[in-house]
Amino acid sequence: MNILLIGSGGREHALSWALARSPRTETLYVAPGNAGIAAEATCIALDVSDHSAVITFCRDHDVELVVVGPEAPLVDGLADSLKTAGIKVFGPSAAAARLEGSKGFTKDLCARAGIPTAAYGRFADAASARAHVEANGAPIVVKADGLAAGKGVVVAMTRDEAFEAIDACFEGEFGAAGAEVVVEAFLQGEEASLFVICDGRTGLALATAQDHKRVGDGDTGPNTGGMGAYSPAPVMTDELTRQAMDEIIRPTIDTLAADGTPFVGVLYAGLMITDKGPELIEYNVRFGDPECQVLMMRLESDLVDLLEAACDGHLDEAKAVWRDEVALTVVLAARGYPGTYEKGTEIRGLADLEDDPLLKVFHAGTRSQEGRILANGGRVLNVTALGSSVAEAQARAYAAVGRIDWPEGFCRTDIGWRALKR
Repeated sequence: MNILLIGSGGREHALSWALARSPRTETLYVAPGNAGIAAEATCIALDVSDHSAVITFCRDHDVELVVVGPEAPLVDGLADSLKTAGIKVFGPSAAAARLEGSKGFTKDLCARAGIPTAAYGRFADAASARAHVEANGAPIVVKADGLAAGKGVVVAMTRDEAFEAIDACFEGEFGAAGAEVVVEAFLQGEEASLFVICDGRTGLALATAQDHKRVGDGDTGPNTGGMGAYSPAPVMTDELTRQAMDEIIRPTIDTLAADGTPFVGVLYAGLMITDKGPELIEYNVRFGDPECQVLMMRLESDLVDLLEAACDGHLDEAKAVWRDEVALTVVLAARGYPGTYEKGTEIRGLADLEDDPLLKVFHAGTRSQEGRILANGGRVLNVTALGSSVAEAQARAYAAVGRIDWPEGFCRTDIGWRALKR
């Protein structure tokens, strides 16, 4: 079949790599793609906010499956428009995508369904949010309600930090996303991510992963979109995964179905493993970035089969098979990220890394110009490796990082440190 993948980041490069190797893929189109994706698929200029243009492209090119990578088009209702046009799409409706589009919506759903999560309050003005912080103290978590590109969450260790985060939201730092805030109790424990493909009724647990959100070694500095990840996450035992499925994922799927908004796509549950077990931090409605990169490195099953089973409501007949090895990815970012950074600097040495079957460099923010690869974003490359252990995968990934010639880039040097410490 012909497939259209929406997106341009490292997640989409990993998905395109997995989709392209399926014997069922005839032609893979990616809109808009990046320099790395262009080596494996046909990149096209397509305004994905223009739903009619996407539909027309699909009809003109006999596209039988659309895979939506990022969250914004899902919240915008692209999946709804495609489904109405009779085009098969992997990704939730706008109503179901509110799980990521509105943190308040998710917290309210958790309250209704009895899903373990942090105590919270929703506020539409700064004074009320500040009063909540005054009453509850710190540490405390402040979240912009809407989509804020991964930057609308502040874990405030003091009341003043919480007040600053609240003011930033209501003073417009995150635009419409900060028109309402959610203030949550601080959860103590270790974070992990669980990914589950859903067909509206059934959830198929995929692998676990652990992300590194902060920019600096030892999990210091501001939050980013993710500086590295590894899979599986040792903290997520089989028993904890079963508990998360029973207490968090299944009630979510059942509640959305009962509400008439069944979830079809991938649920990415950000979990805190507390002394009471897994508790939900947040939901995303798409594969994580950079967690998708390590998942696709380990996936042995045909990704097209899994995605189509979800679209067709046959997940109860599907099975995901994984490599035993650990996968670990290191994000190379432009200096200054997550703040101001320079675009257009040249990256050399990538061709020398292409022949190792245990290594893959996924492009996140790149473009090509006259045969050169140029940085074109904050997070630029995902250097991803397999190994028999976290230590081996880490050593292979960092050895590859050392062979990339890009003075304007930087990375954390400790991806995987929690697993190694265990």
